[in-house]
Amino acid sequence: MANRHLTADSRWLLLLLAALVALGPLSVDMYLPAMPAMRAALDTSVGNIQLTFSVYLAGFALFHLVCGPLADRYGRKPVITAGTLLFVLGCIGCSLATTVEELLLYRFLQGVGACVGPTLARTITRDLYGPRRAARALSLIAMLMALAPAVAPSLGSALMLVFPWPSIFVFLGSYGALMLLLVQRYLGESLPAPQSLHPRTIIRNYSTLLRSGPFMTVVVTSSLVYAGLMVYLASSAFVYLEMLHVPTMYFGPIFLTTVAGYISGSALSARLASRLESPRVLLLGTALAAGASVCMGAAGTVLPQSVLALMLPMMFYTAGLGLTLPHAMSLALQPYPQMAGTASALLGFIQMAIAASAGALVSLFLVDSPRPMLLTMAALSVSALALGWRVRQQGFKSPV
Repeated sequence: MANRHLTADSRWLLLLLAALVALGPLSVDMYLPAMPAMRAALDTSVGNIQLTFSVYLAGFALFHLVCGPLADRYGRKPVITAGTLLFVLGCIGCSLATTVEELLLYRFLQGVGACVGPTLARTITRDLYGPRRAARALSLIAMLMALAPAVAPSLGSALMLVFPWPSIFVFLGSYGALMLLLVQRYLGESLPAPQSLHPRTIIRNYSTLLRSGPFMTVVVTSSLVYAGLMVYLASSAFVYLEMLHVPTMYFGPIFLTTVAGYISGSALSARLASRLESPRVLLLGTALAAGASVCMGAAGTVLPQSVLALMLPMMFYTAGLGLTLPHAMSLALQPYPQMAGTASALLGFIQMAIAASAGALVSLFLVDSPRPMLLTMAALSVSALALGWRVRQQGFKSPV
């Protein structure tokens, strides 16, 4: 059989990588409209159903620490294959769960499997496009990937109108199976040189990254902005559907403004990649996110029953996120070509750990008002702006 592996010169490679990255947002956004129905079907509390979100993020975060070194030793493709297979098995388990405890377990496994797509898609981008072209490539992937959260809530709502909530996980499992087939047929191996899996080597690599002030500053900056989005997503079903009494059929369209903001930010990020240094773009993104979250908090307080008071500022928040993430990823991975998988894994772990912690914290206080969500988002994004200013002032000096 002829070699059909896609190369960096093929536009289809970016589409395939975006489809892999989409495993993450699909697993999050698609089941949001089903959360109230899942609570009723499993006879549990709002907090327990929100924990299915945080547990997913915890699994997503933890497996990064293993995923990166494995990919640096055995290659990107085998790890993507194994992780995606685990994702499919987790989806099957979620669809068959009869108690919230079972659902929590399988959501954790689903998160473990889903992490390989975004983590190693970033790594493959760094492998194939190099440090200079990576920011633009990551921005284009982000634009393509944004189709997932654009479609997911509406698709989830549509399935809920016809089928019971397990159908959402059946769909996700089918998507994962399709990714397995496409990866096997079209994705080549991009690992430059195998790295040792000796514990001493792994510890040394992680220690190098953790002791790098510029690396950690960039990673935490992007993680705080990303955590704000996760807090919003984890709370949105209960805020819109139960507190603001939005009909389920309108839940998906509400998210289109959020996705439109992210696509716009990602498109601008790609255009600015060849004109401005990445630290400046990152600062611009964090400033936009911080301003939007503060406006959202103020508008939500003055107009507590207004959907627009939350929806419109969130569009600008996600635009800031679209500016921030690609350039933060490029800055973080740029100095470490010899261990790009490990660097990408640590970035993903920190990002998801902060997001899971913030989402779990908000779940403890979100009862009858969106205020805990609004305050947490403002605190996260303003902190990110302070760190973004530090990145801009200090620059990002490569240690190699």
